[in-house]
Amino acid sequence: MRKVHGSLIGAAMIALTVAPVAQAQDAGIDKRVERLEKEMRAVQRSVFPGGSPAFFEGEIAPDNTPGERAKGNSPVIDLTARVDALETQLQTLTGQTEQNSYQLRELEKQFAAYKAEMEKRLAAPAIGGETPASLPLSSTSGATKPATVTQASTTTTTKKPSTTTPAASKPDANRLALVKKVEIPATGNEAEDAYTYGFRLWDAKLYPEAQAQLKQVVAKWPKSNQASYAQNLLGRAYLDEGKPSLAAVAFYNNYKDRPSGPRAPHSLMYMGVALDKLGRKADACKAFRELDEVYGDKAPKDVRDDAAAAKAKAGC
Repeated sequence: MRKVHGSLIGAAMIALTVAPVAQAQDAGIDKRVERLEKEMRAVQRSVFPGGSPAFFEGEIAPDNTPGERAKGNSPVIDLTARVDALETQLQTLTGQTEQNSYQLRELEKQFAAYKAEMEKRLAAPAIGGETPASLPLSSTSGATKPATVTQASTTTTTKKPSTTTPAASKPDANRLALVKKVEIPATGNEAEDAYTYGFRLWDAKLYPEAQAQLKQVVAKWPKSNQASYAQNLLGRAYLDEGKPSLAAVAFYNNYKDRPSGPRAPHSLMYMGVALDKLGRKADACKAFRELDEVYGDKAPKDVRDDAAAAKAKAGC
């Protein structure tokens, strides 16, 4: 009888010793679970900024595969293994979130640097040895205006467009002869005549001379419709001459400075073409998307058709 009584007392003492240990383990697990919940909510706020504060169900479901959990009959041991797995998954997710944030910041820096470079090259278009040569220009009269010019003459003077440009080098005699063959209009509207002459130089494939003439139009009449026509055609001249970097700058400047100009949609479309030629397909696709968002059906049909073909070529 005494032996039985002694055994009961021993069992009770063991139970009293184990109970605090189990309670301590439960308390430790509770704290870890609470910390995991707080960290998961912090990750959610980072992954879903501005989202609902409600709990987002995780994409990683609990693993119920037999044999994967910690071995043992105690629920505390089993819960500890699951909390360890959750902590590991949370660390992985936090690392991926930080890496994605870093990559996003790097992309933003690259775009800002590219935009600054575009602005810098616009202010000094002589970068990279692509400065067009300028030639003395002759003057004739009696020519007609190209169909692309729609603004009517508003003056009665008979001034001819300014054709004096600083000579970078002595012109070739054969090229000077080609320039002299291009007629200078004298309709009485100085701005229109200046642009028309630049258009005729471009149409004759005299690209450096056309660029010099079109720059004068933009500088002298920056707020006129002719400036929108001239800046867009300046980009076309660079593009046709095989200088897509300067072309992209010219098109960007026309779209940025004259978004309501008659050639703004054209410049935005051709900027995408120039960027595609530079191998910047992602930026080209952005330009085409902006064309759709800003102008949509208001853009001329030929611009929309050309943009569709350019987008297909760029793989947008």
